[in-house]
Amino acid sequence: MAEKRRSISSDDLRSHNKPGDVWISIQGKIYDVTEWGKDHPGGEGPLLNLAGQDVTDAFVAFHPGSAWKNLDKFHIGYLQDYVVSDVSKDYRKLVSEFSKAGLYEKKGHGHLIRLLVMSLVFIASVSGVVLSDKTSVHVGSAVLLAVIWMQFGFIGHDSGHYNIMTSPELNRYMQIFSVNVVSGVSVGWWKRYHNAHHIAVNSLEYDPDLQYVPFLVVSTAIFDSLTSHFYRKKMTFDAVARFLVSFQHWTFYPLMAIGRVSFLAQSIGVLLSKKPLPDRHLEWFGLVVFWAWYSLLISCLPNWWERVIFIAVNFAVTGIQHVQFCLNHYSAQTYIGAPCANDWFEKQTKGSIDISCSPWTDWFHGGLQFQIEHHLFPRMPRCNLRKISPFVKELCRKHNLVYTSVSFFEGNRRTLATLKNAALKARDLTSPIPKNLVWEAVHTHG
Repeated sequence: MAEKRRSISSDDLRSHNKPGDVWISIQGKIYDVTEWGKDHPGGEGPLLNLAGQDVTDAFVAFHPGSAWKNLDKFHIGYLQDYVVSDVSKDYRKLVSEFSKAGLYEKKGHGHLIRLLVMSLVFIASVSGVVLSDKTSVHVGSAVLLAVIWMQFGFIGHDSGHYNIMTSPELNRYMQIFSVNVVSGVSVGWWKRYHNAHHIAVNSLEYDPDLQYVPFLVVSTAIFDSLTSHFYRKKMTFDAVARFLVSFQHWTFYPLMAIGRVSFLAQSIGVLLSKKPLPDRHLEWFGLVVFWAWYSLLISCLPNWWERVIFIAVNFAVTGIQHVQFCLNHYSAQTYIGAPCANDWFEKQTKGSIDISCSPWTDWFHGGLQFQIEHHLFPRMPRCNLRKISPFVKELCRKHNLVYTSVSFFEGNRRTLATLKNAALKARDLTSPIPKNLVWEAVHTHG
């Protein structure tokens, strides 16, 4: 027993940071979670990305109090030189106060109302296709369906972070319904992708949200052909990438209009892969149902021309949501390397941007407008994000930390400015680029 509870140095802890050898520290206790990775609800990725570090802030951010009891079986020792920064102390205090106030449990009836409203909107969309022969009505139906996809995307996002239903089992079915059945995207793929984003927000090498080479680049550091640790391949920046990136501030919105294609393709790719995926059969069932109802709906349109228009409008309007994702991070600070758990709060605030808006537009943003608050408190129901925002701002002021909140228009302007800056530097032909095959550039993930 004494051996299992030995005193361990930070240097020793840092050496256990690779597949097959994963240790972490939580509040000064060290846990060997090597075998837990395959069963971890958030996937093995977050454990590997933060392995060899004290992960207390990340742990309290993503796990409810009930998760603490599961740690004992992994406990192997104590961290010798465990220290807590003033920022982390205040952050953990906020987490505790919000929990005591019941803010993690007070979800309201927002999701029930959204489900009812979106059901009516879906009926209206289908009715427009089936009962009318006017092209304008069909286009309107396509817009309504795109709104449904966006709103169910927000619902799926919420259900991936906390229980929006009365039990974990029902919540899982809601995930499959809202993401797979309604939207045609694999919730398993999304959770793997999204967890990596949360853990390593705005890391050029670890955050898949910033890895869209050869089409989009937010930092000139990517010109050095960095390695994506999410996709496990090199993000080759060659002549093809340089050409495409040099016009990215013009192609940004068109790319967002077809961004859904990437989601659909990567969903199928993950389901076909051998990567661990909970309820794979259920995910397949959800996607089959989606393609069945969507194909049937498209077939009800009178001709191929209108079908093409319907799909194009569907995807283009849904692209608004992809733009929203980008506004929250593209013009924020980026960094190279693995995420560091001892500056959790600082990394989340530096890498995220809020969108200031009136409460009546909260439905449009789906909680994404409080991106800083969401990244710091991912289990917090979106109906409470506006309530906790003043506390987050105050903590940032106290510790002189970045807290950026801009209008939707300014967010777009900043994003385009970031893309334009990288584009103009990509046009500098005096800057050498690696000589790689065009195939690598075209097939880089993203």
